[in-house]
This record gives sequence, C-alpha cells and structure tokens, in this order.
Amino acid sequence: MNAPVSEHIVKSYDAELQRLTQEIQRMGDLALAELEASIDAVVKRDSEAAEIVVGSDGAIDALELEVSHDVVQLLVARAPMARDLREVMAALRIASDIERIGDYAANVAKRAISLNQLAPVKPVHALPRLAELAGELLRDVLDAYRDRDADAALLAWARDEELDELYTSLFRELLTYMMEDPRNITASTHLLFMAKNIERIGDHATNIAENVYYLVHGSRIGQIRRKGDATASTVLHGPAAD
Repeated sequence: MNAPVSEHIVKSYDAELQRLTQEIQRMGDLALAELEASIDAVVKRDSEAAEIVVGSDGAIDALELEVSHDVVQLLVARAPMARDLREVMAALRIASDIERIGDYAANVAKRAISLNQLAPVKPVHALPRLAELAGELLRDVLDAYRDRDADAALLAWARDEELDELYTSLFRELLTYMMEDPRNITASTHLLFMAKNIERIGDHATNIAENVYYLVHGSRIGQIRRKGDATASTVLHGPAAD
C-alpha cells in the first residue's frame, strides 16, 4: 500500500512543478511577443498596434498571479526541501522577472505612441537590433529554464555584455543627434527611454539565467558579470557640448 501511495505523491508533485514551468513558459512567450510587437509599432509608426501592446500586458500580470498562487500552495502542501525548494523559489523569481520584462515592453509601446506624433528620426533604425538581441537573450534563458540547462544559462548570462555595448553605442549616437540639432531632442529622448527599457529587459534575462544556474547547482555563478554599459561615464566633446 505504501509504495503506490508514495509513488502517487511523487507523480502529483512532479505534475505541479511541470505546471509551474508551463505557466512561466507562457509568460515568457507573451513577453517576447510584446517586445516584438512594440518594436514593430515603432518601426511602422503604428500607434494602434502600440495601444494593443499596452492593453495586452495584463495577461502577463494575470499569469504571474497564477504562479504566485501555485507557489504558495506548493509551499504549504508539500513543504519542499533542497532541490525541490529551489525549483519552487526559482519559479517565483523568474515569474517576477518576466512580469517586469512585460512592463518594459509595454513602456516601449507607450513611448511609440508619443514618438509617432513627431517627425521621423534617423536613429530609430538601431532600436530593432537592440530589441532583437534582448529577445534572443530572453528566449535562450527561457529554453535553459525549460531544459534545466545551467551551461546554456551561463552562456546567455555572459551575452548581456554585448547588449550593454550596443545600448551604449545607441546612447552616444542619440546624444550626438541631439547636439547636432536641438529639434531632435524630444524624439531622441523618447528613443533613449526606449533603449533603456530594452537594456533593462536584458538585465532581467540575466537574472533568470542566474536563477536557472542556482536551481541546477545550488550555488551562485562564480563570476562577476561584466557590464558593457558605459553611458554613466560618457563625456561630450566639441563645441556642441559647451
């Protein structure tokens, strides 16, 4: 009698953990779709599409609530220990990061609506590449979480430096564009905020990578993550900076 009952409990618990993973995958898919749609709205200057992105962010919030509820249920009913506890807590932290990613994607869409009221500006062309790289990082860490692949998570974690460097390059380009013609300041400011939101998406993707690594190994990544964001030390030179 005991063996079948014990086996049933284990299978039931595994099914609950699998449900958590699936909920997080759905959240991640929605966040990726939001990011792609928000950038598409920027490039096409489509305010209606941007408004749809803003309105769809609630679906990610609702899924995060589901994950939080399921985590509480698991903690109360199962009192997980060791690896099982890491599974549950990682799900909670990763869901929180994805929710923030959805917020940042929605912020890009909100800025797109304002940007579309202004004349087109040249630096818009650099934003899709930044978003594409952020999306790649997010997709990689979500796959690493699904597969419980710490090595893949570590590779994605290291690539955030590439995103930071691209963000710094765009930041400097926008500053130069504003210095050349003050009429570009308002549009470029919107683009700066969009770029920063995308850079923050990369930061949250690396948080997910760190949680995947900890989930698998029970220890933190034994490296200091190098940051390629040099915007804080950017110095403006030339007559326009005076």
